[in-house]
Amino acid sequence: MRGDLTVRKIQTASGATAIQVVRYESSRCVVVQHIGSAHTADDCEALLAQAHQYAEAHCVQPSLFAQEFAPAPAVDMRQAKLLGVTHQFARYALLACAARCGLGRLHALYQDLAIMRIIEPTSKLRTLALLERYFKVSYAQRTTYRLLPSLLNHQVQIEEAAIMLAQSELNETFNLVLYDVTTLYFESFKEYDFQRLGFSKDNKAQQPQIVIGLITTRSGFPVMHEVFEGNTFEGHTMLQILKRFEQRVGNHCKPVIVADAAMLSKENMQRLNEQGYRFIVGARLANTTQAFIEQIAKALPRTDGASQRFEYTYVKQKVDIVCEFSVARYKKDKREMDKQIVRAQALLARNEPGRRAKFVKKADDKDQFEFDTALRNKSEKLLGIKGYVTNVPPTELSDGQIIAYYHDLWHVEQAFRMTKTDLQTRPIFHRTEEAIRSHVLVCFMALMMGKYLEIKTSMSLRKIRDDLWQVHEAHIRDERTGYVHKLKVGLDLPATAKLIDLLKLENTY
Repeated sequence: MRGDLTVRKIQTASGATAIQVVRYESSRCVVVQHIGSAHTADDCEALLAQAHQYAEAHCVQPSLFAQEFAPAPAVDMRQAKLLGVTHQFARYALLACAARCGLGRLHALYQDLAIMRIIEPTSKLRTLALLERYFKVSYAQRTTYRLLPSLLNHQVQIEEAAIMLAQSELNETFNLVLYDVTTLYFESFKEYDFQRLGFSKDNKAQQPQIVIGLITTRSGFPVMHEVFEGNTFEGHTMLQILKRFEQRVGNHCKPVIVADAAMLSKENMQRLNEQGYRFIVGARLANTTQAFIEQIAKALPRTDGASQRFEYTYVKQKVDIVCEFSVARYKKDKREMDKQIVRAQALLARNEPGRRAKFVKKADDKDQFEFDTALRNKSEKLLGIKGYVTNVPPTELSDGQIIAYYHDLWHVEQAFRMTKTDLQTRPIFHRTEEAIRSHVLVCFMALMMGKYLEIKTSMSLRKIRDDLWQVHEAHIRDERTGYVHKLKVGLDLPATAKLIDLLKLENTY
């Protein structure tokens, strides 16, 4: 007897002994759980042990004097059959992560496509096959390709979910955001309406591409992206996506934008200033005037970590340039410069100036080349010095803060590396603009989930994925009773244990 549950044995017509958990209501017996039928004494003992354990677990009021039952095996392995091994926990955990990221209301197909970018990124067609193989989840190929472009209708919802998550769980105020661009190439040599030849960051200059702009928080969590034609100059991408970001978070938010030197252009700085944005971008000191370089060389101490702020007029706009000296950077710059000098001198000695020799220039006689001494002197003055252009006054951000914020750019660069390696966003096989944008949006969703897990667990996405995939469910059928037992293995692995705690996962998935 277990509270209001009772274990009983009855004889069946075939002569076997049926073991059941029952409850009596008004002198009527109600079968709560049929445990199985035994044909031998050993089978009967094993089923009785299962029945009493079930009754103990499901009783209304547990007995104060719970009986210890004989440790009869729940499954006689001599009469058991392994039906298969599954990885359902991986999908269960990542669906919980998708819900935590605000993606749970999207169509299940979209969530599964994003999950598979983490588990095993591949083509859409193979993704459907793997979903069926790994998780017994089926989507018709025709339905998938019909629904994929419709994901774009949810881009605003997805971006708003990313912003809300960053605010609520990552404590972001969006006083500062990071911005960078990358390129994604296609397995083709033919241009289409959207994919164009352009400057490739993947060294695929002969293949058409697209340009991706990405805004992240200081910790690298993605909150917004935009897709541009492959021949778009990256300096022309920032303002469009910033305007959309401002609309999402509210016009009251004018964050400091941190970007690399490629974003530094007359048009960008003018429009950023006009619209009230503040920025920190990498400076191209070698492109400044000789007088300014002399000013830096005289004023900036050559001690490690020394910094100095200078006022500079850049394309008719006054900005500040914060310069910092680093011993490590000096050694690196000096090594590179010495190699270039040796190369230039060797080419001149062989009368082969070459097309890529930095310190070689045309002499007064246009048919002759000579060593560029002025450029060497200019380069020597800038050894070890990095510059940062900003319109934020020192009363708001110190030189050290300007430098520290710029150094945070590695987070957005790491996010791009994750999309290209862990999530394998490229190469891209789609042709139409809608399909391309939808593919990138799926990868953006996967990046949201991946970065969220990395930030909250302090573990790499690769480690998280590997541990998740080591969780197995072995499905074992007891041939005596027909009951299928599910044995779970790997729930105590480091990443898995952290996910169970973070996402409040139940062990009864």
